[in-house]
Amino acid sequence: MTVEQNVLQQHSQKHQQTLLNQLREVTGTTDVQLLQQALQVSNGDLAEAVAFLTEKNAKVPQQDETTYYQTSQVASDRYISVGSQADTNVIDLTGDDKDDLQRAIALSLEESSRAFRETGITDEEQAISRVLEASIAENKASLKRTHTEVWSDSPNPYDRKRVDTCSVGLKNVGNTCWFSAVIQSLFNLLEFQRLVLNYSPPAQVHDLPRTQKEHRNLPFMQELRNLFSLMVGSKRKYVDPSRAVEILKDAFKSSEAQQQDVSEFTHKLLDWLEDAFQMKAEEDREGEKPKNPMVELFYGRFLAVGVLEGKKFENTEMFGQYPLQVNGFKDLHECLEAAMIEGEIESLHSAENSARSGQEHWFTELPPVLTFELSRFEFNQALGRPEKIHNKLEFPSMLYMDRYMDRNRETTRIKREEIRRLKEHLTLLQQRLERYLSYGSGPKRFPLADVLQYAMEFASSKPVCTSPVEDIDTSAPPGGTTGQQLPTQSTTEQDSLPAAESSGPASAPTTAPTAAQQHRIPIHKPFTQSRLPPDLPMHPAPRHISDEELRVLEGCLHRWRSEVENDTRDLQGSINRIHRTVELMYSDKSMMQVPYRLHAVLVHEGQANAGHYWAYIYDPHQRCWMKYNDISVTKSSWEELVRDSFGGYRNASAYCLMYINDKKPFLIEEEFDKETGQILSGMDKLPPDLKQYVKGDNEMFEKEILEWDTLQARKAQQEKQALAAALAAAAASSTSSPQPMSIESSPPDNSGQGHESQQTQQTPQQDPEYMEQPSPTNDSKQLQEDTERAISRAVSEQEARSPEALLNAAIKLEYARLLRFAQEDTPPENDYRIQHIIVYFIQNQAPKKILERTLLTQFADRNLAFDERCKSIMNVARAKLDLIKPEEVNMDEYEMWHQAYRNFRETTISMMTGLELFQKTNYIDALMYLIYAYQYNKELLSKGLYRGHDEELLGHYRRQCMLKLNEQAAAMFESGEEAEVNTGLGIMNELVVPCIPLLLIHDTERDLLAVEDMRNRWCSYLGQEMESNLQERLTDFLPKLLDCSTEIKSFHDPPKLPTFSILELSERFSLVMAAMGRVPTEGR
Repeated sequence: MTVEQNVLQQHSQKHQQTLLNQLREVTGTTDVQLLQQALQVSNGDLAEAVAFLTEKNAKVPQQDETTYYQTSQVASDRYISVGSQADTNVIDLTGDDKDDLQRAIALSLEESSRAFRETGITDEEQAISRVLEASIAENKASLKRTHTEVWSDSPNPYDRKRVDTCSVGLKNVGNTCWFSAVIQSLFNLLEFQRLVLNYSPPAQVHDLPRTQKEHRNLPFMQELRNLFSLMVGSKRKYVDPSRAVEILKDAFKSSEAQQQDVSEFTHKLLDWLEDAFQMKAEEDREGEKPKNPMVELFYGRFLAVGVLEGKKFENTEMFGQYPLQVNGFKDLHECLEAAMIEGEIESLHSAENSARSGQEHWFTELPPVLTFELSRFEFNQALGRPEKIHNKLEFPSMLYMDRYMDRNRETTRIKREEIRRLKEHLTLLQQRLERYLSYGSGPKRFPLADVLQYAMEFASSKPVCTSPVEDIDTSAPPGGTTGQQLPTQSTTEQDSLPAAESSGPASAPTTAPTAAQQHRIPIHKPFTQSRLPPDLPMHPAPRHISDEELRVLEGCLHRWRSEVENDTRDLQGSINRIHRTVELMYSDKSMMQVPYRLHAVLVHEGQANAGHYWAYIYDPHQRCWMKYNDISVTKSSWEELVRDSFGGYRNASAYCLMYINDKKPFLIEEEFDKETGQILSGMDKLPPDLKQYVKGDNEMFEKEILEWDTLQARKAQQEKQALAAALAAAAASSTSSPQPMSIESSPPDNSGQGHESQQTQQTPQQDPEYMEQPSPTNDSKQLQEDTERAISRAVSEQEARSPEALLNAAIKLEYARLLRFAQEDTPPENDYRIQHIIVYFIQNQAPKKILERTLLTQFADRNLAFDERCKSIMNVARAKLDLIKPEEVNMDEYEMWHQAYRNFRETTISMMTGLELFQKTNYIDALMYLIYAYQYNKELLSKGLYRGHDEELLGHYRRQCMLKLNEQAAAMFESGEEAEVNTGLGIMNELVVPCIPLLLIHDTERDLLAVEDMRNRWCSYLGQEMESNLQERLTDFLPKLLDCSTEIKSFHDPPKLPTFSILELSERFSLVMAAMGRVPTEGR
């Protein structure tokens, strides 16, 4: 076939596919055979085809076998595609006024066809345009978002810096997770990566006017090269693919947005790449047929062998991505078997010409990269929208394709026939086994072996007879009577007694009744009058059975039960052997010569019209699976892949499987330097032009890091200068005013010169706010009382000692008291760290010098009691503080420990405030306090076990707060009221959605389940009827909720913390922790 003929054939194929897509979108019909039949009947007239389908849907006739499949009449199509999913706004064809409906459809189709003729842009391409334009619009809009959303980059470049040689992620620029999943899967095919990186545009393109394809494909190819080069050599953790997406957007013009389907995008991407490489191949050919590397890498051929109306045919067709139906199958081989056989194929193997129709597919040539599209979406005609199939479908990591090859056709047919025969026999055996396991003729059935066992137990039971009357307490009066008692035995019972029991002294009262007994009122005795016979057994047992009968019966039952058990065991063994035989049918070496190893799995989470994509890709060098989730690239495992990809768990399942030929290692092998023989890595992989491109981008990023460092250094310097100015102002005020002095100012010195030199040698240090005591009525009153109490004890024990000795004794007493608190095992509500900084320091093993200086600062408080001893001790403490040399106590370390305590105190306040608000059901205000408390607390705990609070407790209430808000927002959305809906979605967009990455980032089971519950709550609305405006807003909101990115890019400002005295903080913390300090057991 000439190049011109090939181009014409491709144009015809694409035009036919365009008609099919238009017809599918308008009518909502997904049956490809029915659509082809409609086009054939109408000779390509779309209006007539729609009328045909409308009439056919109204009558619902049985499908004719002769139109089942038109392989022999339809031109060879190199694409086998599931096709784009129909729009949710499907026209209802069930109305009565079909003429008006058909006219409207015909007008719409006429406009669509005219647009195609004028612009050459198909509906499928317009659909992609809508998505790409939405992506660019979202990317531009992200620059204008407020800080309450999480769509912007972190301002800190170190958060975006690549670690060593870790894989580079791709930024989601707005509903483009499908782009990231596909591109990463292809990029990690090293042969494909090399083809793209080393691609150079045809030389003739620069001299000739560009066609539409050249104008579209060649710039995209260059941007793809740039993107791949950054993914190879960038110093960034992730790169921005906006330019490549912009090229795609510019190729089509549309304004409507939807999230793109992975299979459609992959189809179109490979199509464009094929066109780009085809132009290059035609330029480079030397008199021989050009070879297109994209076709050789991704396209294969199969032979369609079939019968149509009794006539046999064979056609060779080309395929790219091979579509497989998921519904009704349990594993990939079952899907493939069903896809390879269409219709009734008995006549294919027989010499008779029957009217049956059907066909088989046999692969004649498999591509090195074999891609399967798993059709997990189906169109619900009743609801008028697509739905996702969540069924479980297993697939192997190594797939042997021998059974589907044309060269093994006869062998496979024999094995298929053998499997069919075995399965028929298996069905009979399972039916026989079922009769043993579900024995009986009624609604309740039991295993026959158990029935025989029960019969044997019944036969061997011994009857134990007793009268029910013996169980009644006859001493108690019956209800409703007073002063009267029932006789212990009735007359009939006495008559039945043996003669020995009826005679004797005990029977005298009954033979000579008193007058009261003779005139007794008859009492109704329902129990004794209607009782069962006195010899009723206590449990079921034979009434009469001889030893001989029992022996014979037990022998029979034992033998029968043994026979039944043997039969059941034999049947189960036969069934297991058949299963094993079927499993091993293709395990001989001759059928394991075409191995394909799983390379990538593209996963979709969500529903048909909203969701998120990511990819699992195998790294053969690290021998592990990697998870590519937009900007996040992490190590994974086969177990995680199975959980997320097989389906049946949550709303996630595989949508596309990419296998590679295991006998062609060049697909994933690194390239070697021809001169040195060393593996090329990093920048060495790139051609010169791309090296310069990546180098320029890396220099820009390094400049950004340098600017950030300069900015941070400037801020630190400004803070340091501000602190120094504040210290100087405090020192000046302490020397020039009789007002309370700084704790660390020097004691009075009559020489003056000494005081001045002391100030020049050591700059006064400002102590933390919780150590400052400007008046006896402020936050430190409790601290002052503790200090005075320690001084009083020291004075009482050592009254005649000097002030210095008393200070040392008081410090020892205070330290011993605080040490005891630090060593106590207290409940959460009694946290002594809140009451005193020394307890915090002791528990976190602060240096001894830090403890000593902090205690001296406590005793240097000039607001202590104004008796002479306290004053003298305060002066000694202040003098000791001033005498401490810089080399004795590292003031940077001292400040660091006090800053750590300030952080602990702020975290405590944030946690306490959040819990109090949660307790009051004010979840909106509580969330930010709990979110920041959790983050601060996690940072504290990373430095020591006793530096923060219970992480599990904070995590629980953070999680519960988000779940409560999610329920509130969902209830508001359900109300349908505009104001309520706006408020509910506002809560989700501004509070819940930005916080979800915080739950995903640490991947704890309870957090993941909470996120799943929140998502399921909103996804449940997809199958419900609602107003169009609600449906539109839900569709717009769900992609944000379902985004699995764990990057936290920007967030709410921290909430303003209230101020508390030590006593008030301790009391309120104790109250809230007593009520909420235990983590309740969380159900699902």
